[in-house]
Amino acid sequence: MKIFYVTLNNASEANQISVDLLEKRLAVCTNVFPITCTYRWEGEIKQEPEVVLIIKTMEGLRDEIEAVIHQHISYTNFIAELEVQSINTAFMAWLTAEVQKGKGN
Repeated sequence: MKIFYVTLNNASEANQISVDLLEKRLAVCTNVFPITCTYRWEGEIKQEPEVVLIIKTMEGLRDEIEAVIHQHISYTNFIAELEVQSINTAFMAWLTAEVQKGKGN
């Protein structure tokens, strides 16, 4: 299993990407939540709202997931692929059934 942590400008983008990923069977589930991003830009510290999209998926789908994301946005964002060390059996069974059978569709 892999989890992707993706930052986006707003919830509308995150929701559109979520639906697209689920329709293409590239994810079993997503989570969207608002955050505040604090960062340094051109010598100044800035703060602004941002949205995080968490994508729960199988290993080996990074290229396809990034392609879907970039169909919806044109700016540079953060996409991190995180390794999951342990997962409950029931969730893994659901993930495998939903995402694996959709690979290549």
